[in-house]
Amino acid sequence: MPFRAPPPLSTDHILSLLDLCLRASAVILDYYDAGGDGVEVRQKADRSPVTEADLASHHLIVDGLRDLTPEVPILSEESSSAELARRRDWRRFWMVDPLDGTREFIERTGQFTINVALIENHRPVLGLIAEPRRGRIALGIVGNGAWYCERAGGQWQFLAIQTRALPQNELVILSSHRHRNERLSQSLAFLESRFELFRQNSGSALKFCDLAEGAGDCYPRFSPCSEWDVAAGDALVTAAGGRLTGLDGQPLRYNDRDSLLSPNFLAVGDPSQELWKVLLDELEYELE
Repeated sequence: MPFRAPPPLSTDHILSLLDLCLRASAVILDYYDAGGDGVEVRQKADRSPVTEADLASHHLIVDGLRDLTPEVPILSEESSSAELARRRDWRRFWMVDPLDGTREFIERTGQFTINVALIENHRPVLGLIAEPRRGRIALGIVGNGAWYCERAGGQWQFLAIQTRALPQNELVILSSHRHRNERLSQSLAFLESRFELFRQNSGSALKFCDLAEGAGDCYPRFSPCSEWDVAAGDALVTAAGGRLTGLDGQPLRYNDRDSLLSPNFLAVGDPSQELWKVLLDELEYELE
């Protein structure tokens, strides 16, 4: 087996997690393949959309995690207010987005994921990002490595992935066509003054997967998102050799504030480069 599970999880736990995400992917695809007539869209209190697919995936994953690790609490995007009220006492818990990219799901772009992270002492130690339309799952275990996992012939197959070294002359920026704001424009202008810049757009947590496999160099995020959108990707990118920090240059801490909104962040594939510190300094200067 190519990985060491973070204690007290076992190899069997990891394989069960992969199976669970695969089942949730199948449930989501059932709704997706039914088309517009098969998906009822409602608005949550924050005006974000939720579908039957979100809720079906949520219940399947939560039930599966409770069976797998009954002692570990679960914080999901679709958790109840009562469950959310207890979260500040948790030091070890699962953080789940059962359908990341609901708008992409509704608009039928195919760019949606399932995100599952294990948080310990406010930091993610394990992350899984399932890509239902691609039929694979990205797995990252901090301090151990990262892989693409696919089920073939009744067995899980593992392909190791890692971030790439910073190219000499060109950069691939990972973003979304939905992300347009002054701080992002400022970052792109700064980088474009030093490199030939290519922008690769994708929805949901797919940008973390692209960064982890070396298909991009930087994912700047300056538009609103929640911690469950980020935690699994943070673990994956870190495990693959990259880094994700807030604009202060420090790692993000999860479930450490009253709000579950994520701070703005910068995820990079090659953290050894001085370029990223210069960019963060530039952004911090402009914020003052």
